[in-house]
Amino acid sequence: MSLLKYKSKRNFSSSPEPEGIVKKKKSSLSFVVQRHKASRLHYDFRLEIDGVLKSWAVPKGPSMNPNDKRLAMMVEDHPYSYKDFKGVIPSGYGAGIVEIWDKGEYTDIERSGKNIDEKKLKAGLKSGSLKFILEGKKLKGEFALVKLKSDQENAWLLIKHNDKYAVDTKYNSENETASTSPINKWLAANVKTKKKL
Repeated sequence: MSLLKYKSKRNFSSSPEPEGIVKKKKSSLSFVVQRHKASRLHYDFRLEIDGVLKSWAVPKGPSMNPNDKRLAMMVEDHPYSYKDFKGVIPSGYGAGIVEIWDKGEYTDIERSGKNIDEKKLKAGLKSGSLKFILEGKKLKGEFALVKLKSDQENAWLLIKHNDKYAVDTKYNSENETASTSPINKWLAANVKTKKKL
């Protein structure tokens, strides 16, 4: 795994984002979902695999409803330390506000143990079908990432499996976000400013 693409897109003298290194954690695998107000508001879904965070931009955010098939565009690998990043990216690539929407541990769908989990997840990544269990505060249970057969090589779908955590009602990630979150405060201030003009 390489972070060259990640590093080439950023100027670390002005960006507070971690420069990071490829780092393997020993005990369990981590995931994080970051809400990102850049040119457009979206969610960044990240899974630790082989010492980096494999990353997908999910425009509508994850869903706990199995009927929702969320488009997830695969982007460059991010350093493992990015799982704790939140703050303001002042300028350049990805400029805007980043906040942590959910985080926790995750496993392969069969809960095989970290070393075997990673082997299965890497194989799934290569074949275009990843199945896993999330143990977050908001996202729980079985999910899948399935690569689309299309002209866009980086297009995937993020899908919730029908398990005991699934919901059958409409799910909107925005409704699961505190009104006091940094992005929501910024949005509220900007909406008020625009209304006054």
